[in-house]
This record gives sequence, C-alpha cells and structure tokens, in this order.
Amino acid sequence: MTAQATTTHGTTFDVAEKTVAALQAAMASGETTARQLVQLYLARIAAVDKAGPKLNSVIELNPDALAIATALDAERKATGARGPLHGIPVLLKDNIATADKMQTTAGSLALVGVKPPRDAALVARLREAGAVILGKTNLSEWANMRSTRSTSGWSARGGLSLNPYALDRNTSGSSSGSGASMAASLAAVAVGTETDGSITSPASVASLVGIKPTVGLVSRAGVIPIAHSQDTAGPMTRTVADAAVLLTAMAGSDTRDPATALADQKKADYTQFLNRSGLQGKRVGVVRGQLTSSGELVAALVESQLAVLKAQGATLVEVAEVPNVAKCADTELTVLLYELKADMATYLADYGPGAPLKTLADVIAFNDQHRTQEMRYFGQEHFVNAQTKGGLDSKEYIEALANNHHYAREEGIDQVMKEHQLDALVAPTCGPAWLTDFINGDASGGSFTTPAAVAGYPHITVPCGFVQGLPVGLSFVASAWAEGPLIAMAYAYEQASLQRRAPTYAKSRNLQVTAKRK
Repeated sequence: MTAQATTTHGTTFDVAEKTVAALQAAMASGETTARQLVQLYLARIAAVDKAGPKLNSVIELNPDALAIATALDAERKATGARGPLHGIPVLLKDNIATADKMQTTAGSLALVGVKPPRDAALVARLREAGAVILGKTNLSEWANMRSTRSTSGWSARGGLSLNPYALDRNTSGSSSGSGASMAASLAAVAVGTETDGSITSPASVASLVGIKPTVGLVSRAGVIPIAHSQDTAGPMTRTVADAAVLLTAMAGSDTRDPATALADQKKADYTQFLNRSGLQGKRVGVVRGQLTSSGELVAALVESQLAVLKAQGATLVEVAEVPNVAKCADTELTVLLYELKADMATYLADYGPGAPLKTLADVIAFNDQHRTQEMRYFGQEHFVNAQTKGGLDSKEYIEALANNHHYAREEGIDQVMKEHQLDALVAPTCGPAWLTDFINGDASGGSFTTPAAVAGYPHITVPCGFVQGLPVGLSFVASAWAEGPLIAMAYAYEQASLQRRAPTYAKSRNLQVTAKRK
C-alpha cells in the first residue's frame, strides 16, 4: 500500500519504509518538502489506518501539522535545516503531553478535555529539533496498568489497534499504536513509553527497532506515569539509524525530572555509534534459559541469528540466565502500585490543574461511573489495589524498591556482565504476536523485558526474522548509560542481517506455537 505525490521535479515520491536520512536528503535536494511529507503520511493514515486494513493505530491528528511543516520549509529555504529531524513527521504515544489542539488522554475517557499547560519536555526538544508532531497514537489504556487481565492495544477512547502482520493478532502493550503505525509507515518515526516491555515488546512483534533508554536519559516530565522508578520514553522506528537520530534529540537533563540530573553528562550524538564493525571484538552473553523457554520455532530462528553475531566478530558466551530475576517478581508489582498512586496525583496537579480529576481515586470513580464504556472488556484491579497503598514513605515500598534495585542491578545484570566480562546480553525479546482475545485477555510467551526494566537499564530490540510470517526481535541489554555501545552492536547486527520486512496486512496467521498466560 503506497501513498505517492508528485514532487517539485515532476516525479513521484513514496514514503513507505523511507528512513529519516532518505527523507532529509529528498528535502535537501528539493525533491520533496516537509509539507508534502505531511500530506503523504496523512494519505497513508487515511488509506491504511482509517480505511483498508483499518489498523486503528493513530488516535488523533495534529490539525496544525501542515502549517508547522510549511513554516519549517520556509526556514530551511532561508537559513538551512536545524538538523536531521528538520521537517520530519513524528507520531507520539497518547500519554505524552502536548500543549496544542490535540488531547493527551492515555486512551482514557477520563482525561478527554484536560488540556496540559505545557508540552512534555521531550516534545519541546523534538519541536526545537524541527520535528513535525503529526499526531498521537493509540495505546493500551493507561499504559496497560489498569487491569490484571487486559487486552493490549485497546483503549476506551481509541478502540483496538491491529497488528499489520496479521490483523487478528495482538500489537502487544502498551505502545501498541506506535508500533503498528511505524510498521505501516504512517510517519517517519514514533515515540513510545515503557515501564516493563511497552516499547520493546510492541517493537518486536512489529519488526521494528525499539530503544528503552536508561531511566533518566529522557525526561518523563509531561508523560502520564505508571512508576517513576521504571518509566521512560524511547524511540520506535524501522531502523537503528532512525532510532539513534530520535534518541539524540530526546535525551538530556530537565529540572522538572530529577532522575535526569546526569543526562547531559551521559548523552551523546548517538549517530556516531552507527558502525558496521560495532560487534567486532565484543563479548556477547547469550541468555540460554531465555532462548530455550521461547519455543522451538523462536529458538531455531534466534539460533540462526547468533551465527550472524559471530560472523561480525563477536565472541559468544553462554549464560544460563540473568541471576535473581525471580527475586523481583512480586516486589516489582508492589513498587509499581505504590508509585502509580503517588505519580498519578503529581501528574494531574502539574498537567491537568483545572481538571475535575485530582487523584487515582477520582479516576477509579470515573471508570465506575462510565463502566459500560471503560470496562466493557476488563476491569481496573491494578488501580483499585494501588489505591489501597500508603505513601512513598511506607516501609513495604521502601524495602521493595531496594530489593528490586539490588537484585536487578548489582546482583542481576551487573553481576552476570562482570562475571563473564560481557559487553551485552542477547536473547529473544518475546514470542510472536498472540491472537487478540477479549475474553481471556493477553497470552504470550516469556519475554526478556523485565531485567532491564526493573534495573532501569538500556534495552534495544532489533528485527531478527519471522516465524510463520510473524516478526520476532533480538534484544541487546547492558548496564546503565550504555546506549552508545548497544546502538553500535545493534546497528552492526541489523546491517549484517537485514531482517526487517514491511507488513502485508494478512487477515490471519495460523501459528503453531504454544502460548502461555502472562
């Protein structure tokens, strides 16, 4: 499916699968303009998202996008481009605040009409870099932290987003719309958010690159929260190079987010790490337990891709597992529930000062009052449980957070990397997309998202192939602030393997893989 327009040179220009560099080159040469790019992506959204396969991944369009693009075209002509994102259309997950004509709702009807007084810090950075905010993407409502048996990709405001590789299969959560829209080339790049798996899992099942940065590299100010100890925004793109460009623009310190105090010292121009020799001489730990638990088809696929890593000069080291992950199994949820309650109130005070909703209790009451719309498929058990928790000075919370950091960091990822002198850990990101099921909720194979999520460490997933037509991603994980080296390794693998393929919008895939409940 294509959307083409006649360019200033009288030729046609197709945005499908185009990289940021290709779009920038086309604008620099005069072959196309930012305004034309916006028109082309809007046409694709109309043809693919709202008609055709009806992916339903874009929840709202920016009515000012064409005007912004026109102004950026004039600026390019007058003074040149600001940088690699000048005139590039970007989609944002609908839990990232924008102080414009668009909503910021986390997919919930409770926040419809609540107008943020300012852009999220990362949005301000993107605008400063010259990006065109094209619209907002659908998501698993409240970033998939409402119910114990939710269906990923659904929100009361946005409905259900569909997977472009098989329309009856799930987009995964919670950056579902960002993943589906990127797979379908509905914008150049997109921003997702993750607490545990919500960038990397949707990217994996959509043949995308997803980067969950170190917590604190990208400001969360203006992002509707789950939990400040694990939340972060990050790029979702079709290539590692595009992700590097986007992360470079988003990273940096922000006085509104204390976790970013070191970001200006730690950040880099991540495009300098786009090195085809990035795996040469690297010691890469293959998390064997994760591989063997992923099912025969996924394991065989990933096994074939390990040979690519080795051929690019990496030394593969067998690692049984990331130690002590199980010791965070219960306390991770405890921390998330405590922080959800506290952080929700903080967000509503800062970014919805005039809203009738002030607390998580208000949101729970709204959902109860609008049960037929909000809870037609699943409830709000996590919200209710979070509301019973005390403050962040509670002994249970303090001990749970200390436990998580200890076992995920120094006796988890740090320990295994030091013991084996590793540069990165690799494993399948998660299994292929499962059949969407509103009755039983999500079902999936085991994922590799939790160790890096609980530690707050960086995690990159890269397309590593397909199992019966459904994408699978390969994860690269390392210790804090290792985004640059991880990007180098991910890029070297990507360029040697070239496993991404555009979707065909198949109605169904009959995948013979045993799935298990989360």
